[in-house]
Amino acid sequence: MHNIAKLASIALISLGLTACSSSPEDDMEFSKSSPEVLYSQARNSMELGNYSKAVRSLEALDSRYPFGPHKTQVQLDLIYAYYKLDDPASGIANIDRFIRLNPTHKDIDYVYYMRGLVNMQSDSYLFHDMLNIDRTDRDPKVAQDAFKDFDRLIKQYPNSKYAADAQKRMQYLKNRLAKYSIAVAEYYMKMNAWSAAAVRAQSVMEGYPGTPSTERALEIMASAYGELGQDKLKDNVLTVMQANFPNNSMLNN
Repeated sequence: MHNIAKLASIALISLGLTACSSSPEDDMEFSKSSPEVLYSQARNSMELGNYSKAVRSLEALDSRYPFGPHKTQVQLDLIYAYYKLDDPASGIANIDRFIRLNPTHKDIDYVYYMRGLVNMQSDSYLFHDMLNIDRTDRDPKVAQDAFKDFDRLIKQYPNSKYAADAQKRMQYLKNRLAKYSIAVAEYYMKMNAWSAAAVRAQSVMEGYPGTPSTERALEIMASAYGELGQDKLKDNVLTVMQANFPNNSMLNN
């Protein structure tokens, strides 16, 4: 019954995602509206959580009045609305346009923060999350992009009010990227590609230290070096494991 409820939710979300295109009636209404009226409509729609309607008003404003009094705020609102609609492609396109046109804007730190959020959203795979499907092995490119976005924000705008949350999200992304590398290393082990497995596990130790995947990375390295006959390297790994994970079962073998 629980899975049926989840599937029903997915169906409703799918229907909602198809309801964002404008109609001829919308176009006629927008053509008669002043920029002030259009912007007021957009803000009201956003406050009510009707982001698809807000996007239609904001896009009409952006195309009909590109130099209007609300031009930069319209672009910022579009970024947020597309994020709420789970439309990362449109979100990133609007973010990159804003950065290109307004590199010194007072809210540029917010835009970089939103870029990280949108890339994280693109990596999340909503349907997999709803059905509790672990897809750690999926392509990590957008997760890497999100990590870079948050890293840029923290380095360029360390006093930003978004920096603390960005730091927390970077830790989550480190864990996700480390798990991906572990999945790759385990695949190499299944293929008896022991050298490649050791190198991939080592990349976790170097690139994502302190993550929950560290212990597994050490296990893979120890196993791989053992298979390769690299006893000294294996002993070095076991020494590190003894210092950090003394209860690991490999230490009793």
